[in-house]
Amino acid sequence: MAVMNTNTFQQSAAGAAYDKSVPVLISFAPNWKARLVLFRVLGAFLIVSAFSMWLMPGSVIGADVWTIKLVASLMFLILGVSLLTIEVLDPRPDAYFDPIRREVRVLQKNENGRPQTVLRRSYDTLGGARFVDNQVELFEVDGSLLMKLPLESADVSRALKGQLSGSVTIFA
Repeated sequence: MAVMNTNTFQQSAAGAAYDKSVPVLISFAPNWKARLVLFRVLGAFLIVSAFSMWLMPGSVIGADVWTIKLVASLMFLILGVSLLTIEVLDPRPDAYFDPIRREVRVLQKNENGRPQTVLRRSYDTLGGARFVDNQVELFEVDGSLLMKLPLESADVSRALKGQLSGSVTIFA
C-alpha cells in the first residue's frame, strides 16, 4: 500500500493532523500600504492648506480675491477629505493551496469584498510545476501554462514543493 505525501512536514496524509499540514496562500497584492500612507499625508496637507489660507496674516480680502480663495479652499478641502477616506478594494486574486483537500483554489473578491472561488483544481489534474527564482509556474496536462505565481520566501517555496511533490510532476 503506497501512501502519498500531501503535506509540508513529510508525514502521510492519513496520520497527519490539520495543524501540521500548513495551507499555503499566495497573494498577488501590490504595495498598497505605502500608497495609502502617501494619500493620507497628502490629504491631511490639503485640508490644513484649505483652512490656513484664510488664517494667513496680511492677506487681502477683496471681492475678487475672496471668491478665488473660497473656490480654492473648497477644492482643497474636498480633495483632502477624499484622499483621507480612500479605501482600496484590490481585485487581484489569491491562490490557496489546500493540503487536506489536495487542491488549489483561486479566490477573487467580489464587489462586496468577499472572496469567491473562480478556479478549483485538484493536484492530480495539474500537469506539472516549475519553481524558478521567486515564482512557481503551474502547467496544464497538455503543457500549456495555467498560472504563474510569485513566491514570498524560500519557506513558502519549500512548503509548496512539499505539498505538490506527491501529485504533480516538478520540473527542474
